[in-house]
Amino acid sequence: MVVLSASVCTRQGKALLSRQFVEMNRLRVEGLLAAFPKLIGHAKQHTFVETDAVRYVYQPLENNLYLLLITTKASNIVEDLGTLRLLAKVVPDVAGGLQEHVISDSAFDLIFAFDEVLSAGGYKEDATLSSIRNNLIMDSYEEKIAVAQQKEKELAAKVEMQKKAKTLQDEKVKNAFGQGGAPGAMPGRMEGFGGGGAPQANSGFMDQFNSEMNGAAQPQQEFNPYSSLQQAAPTPVAPKVLAKGGMKLGGGSSAGKQGNFMAAMAAEDNLLPMGGKGSPGDAFNFNAAVAPPAAAPSTPLTLALEEKLTCSMNREGAIETCEVKGTLTLTANTDVGAAAIVAVNKTQLPSAFNFATHPRIDKKTYEQKGTLVLKGGKGFPVARPVGILRWSYNNDDAAPLTINCWPEDEGSGTVNVNIEMELTRTDLVLQDVNILLPLGTTDPPVIAEIDGQYRHDPASGMMCWHFDVVDANTNSTGSLEFSVAGSNPDAFFPVQIGFRSETLLCPLAITGVTHSTNGTTVPNQTTKSFTPESYQCA
Repeated sequence: MVVLSASVCTRQGKALLSRQFVEMNRLRVEGLLAAFPKLIGHAKQHTFVETDAVRYVYQPLENNLYLLLITTKASNIVEDLGTLRLLAKVVPDVAGGLQEHVISDSAFDLIFAFDEVLSAGGYKEDATLSSIRNNLIMDSYEEKIAVAQQKEKELAAKVEMQKKAKTLQDEKVKNAFGQGGAPGAMPGRMEGFGGGGAPQANSGFMDQFNSEMNGAAQPQQEFNPYSSLQQAAPTPVAPKVLAKGGMKLGGGSSAGKQGNFMAAMAAEDNLLPMGGKGSPGDAFNFNAAVAPPAAAPSTPLTLALEEKLTCSMNREGAIETCEVKGTLTLTANTDVGAAAIVAVNKTQLPSAFNFATHPRIDKKTYEQKGTLVLKGGKGFPVARPVGILRWSYNNDDAAPLTINCWPEDEGSGTVNVNIEMELTRTDLVLQDVNILLPLGTTDPPVIAEIDGQYRHDPASGMMCWHFDVVDANTNSTGSLEFSVAGSNPDAFFPVQIGFRSETLLCPLAITGVTHSTNGTTVPNQTTKSFTPESYQCA
C-alpha cells in the first residue's frame, strides 16, 4: 500500500490538517481535497471513491468532518481500510474531541501520531493505539534509570560532605583542648609573673559553673558549615479545633448527596437518567435547544393529558413487560375555570383500558354522562394542578418501538454490533428518538452503516443513535452497524430508549368544557404528552 496523504477535512473540502508522505506540492494537495466533496454521494455512506489518478478512502466523523486517505489506485484497499480504522481511533484519542477548533489546536500532535502509523513513502507501520500513546509521551525506561542513578550519586556526595564537615569540627575541638586550660580561656596580662593567667582561667570556669547552676547556660551547638544545605525540620502546628454547629433543616447538601448517590448507582449498571428534568439526548447535545420560560396562562382552564410508558424487552426484541399509565390533570387559572365541568368521550373508550376517577370526583355522574365534576357542586382549587382521571393499559402492543441488538466478538480484539429499530405503532408520531448504547470502552466506534445520526461521549463510554422524527412515513425502520474495541458482548446492554410524542395511546378526548352555573363554554388550553419512564432492552 502507498498512502499519498492523510487529512482531516470538512464536507466542503476545507483541510483542517494534512500530512503528505510523498513529494507533493501544495497546489496538488489543495486540488485533490477540493475535488473530494464533489465525488462523494449523498444517498448512503461510502468507503472509497476512485478517479483516474488516485483513490479516496474516507470515513465520516462527527460534526460533518471526514478522515481522508489519498492513495494510489494500485494500493491494497484492505490494508488502507485497516489504516483508516486505526487513524479514526487516533484522532479523538490525541485531540480529545472531534470539533474543528480542537483538531486545529492539536494539529502538530496529530501529525506526529500520523507519522507513527505511516512512514515516509506512505507505508504502514506495525503500530497500535497503545504504542502510539507511549511514543507520543516519549517515556524512556533508560532515562528513568539514569535519573535515579544521578539522584543516588548526589545523595551519596551529600552524606560524604556531612561526614567530612563533622571530622573537621572534631579536629578543631581536639586542638583547642590540647593547648591546656579551658577551651574558652584567654591568656592573662600577668602570666609572666608566676601564673597570672590561672586565676583568670579559673574565673572563667567558675562563671560557667555558676551559670549552669542557675539554669541560664545554653547548650553548646556544634558548628556545621553545610547547615544551609539541609532542610529545616517543619515546625509542628497545633491541630485546628472546628466549632460544632447545630443541625440545619432543609439544607441543600443532602439533596446533592442523594443525587450523586443515585447517579453512581445508575453508572454501575450502564444506565443514564430517562425521566425527570434530563433527557437521554441531553448529554450528547441532540436536545440542546433551551425551552423558553413558561408563559402566564391565557385561558381560565388548563388541561394536560400525560402518559408514561414502562417497558422491558429482551435482546431479541421480544416484549417482556409493558405498562402505560395516564393522567388527566386540571389546573383552574381563574374562578371561572374552577367552576368548569369537563366532558370526555367515555362511551367510545375501549374496555382494555382501566379508568379510575379521583375520590372527590362525582363517580356516578361520570359513569352516566361522562362528565368530571366535584361532589356537592364544589369548585376546583385555583392555581393548583389536580389529577381528576387516571387510566392504565397492560399489553405488549403498547410498546411503540422494538430493538434487536446483536453484538458479536470477532476474536481480534473488536466487537461487531448490528442493531435494528422498528416502529410497531404506526398511529404514533415520535420525536427526538434517542437510543443509548454502552460501549464498554472510551474508544470511538467505527461506523459501517447507519440510518439517522449518532454521537459518541468518550467520558461516559456511551453512544447515542438519534432520529428527529419516527412515524409511519419517516424512519419507520432503521439499522446501525459498527465495530469497536472490546471482547465482551454483554457490555452493550442495557440499551435505553427515549422519545417524546404528542400522540396518546389512549383515545381519550375532551368533548366539552362548560360552566357549572350557566352552561357556557369555558375557554381552555389542552396539551398531550407521551414519554417513556423506563424503556430498555436487556
